[in-house]
Amino acid sequence: MIESIQEKKASEVTVLNLQDITALTNYFILCNGESEPQIKTIVGHIQDKLEEHGIKPHHVEGNAASGWVLLDYDDFVVHVFSPQKRTFYELDRLWVDAPRLQITDEPQPTPLS
Repeated sequence: MIESIQEKKASEVTVLNLQDITALTNYFILCNGESEPQIKTIVGHIQDKLEEHGIKPHHVEGNAASGWVLLDYDDFVVHVFSPQKRTFYELDRLWVDAPRLQITDEPQPTPLS
């Protein structure tokens, strides 16, 4: 999942572990797209990759033109933001008590077996 986001050059990828904080979901995955076309590309790529494994979103909100798209997969929710919308909604700050994993912007090389 994270690799799918990174493949489309999303930035500021963060995973918030909400398991002990809320019953809404287990994880929020937050990332930024720098433009409407990039947000569309990131969202489409996430959906395509997960659908390859038979996983479809339970619910989708927003659109690339609005600068925010939410993909609800029950156990995890993906938020793809424009930088301006991420600052506006401040989910990183709202869930400040959640353990978080900051992901590097570049995919990590896979070790060879």
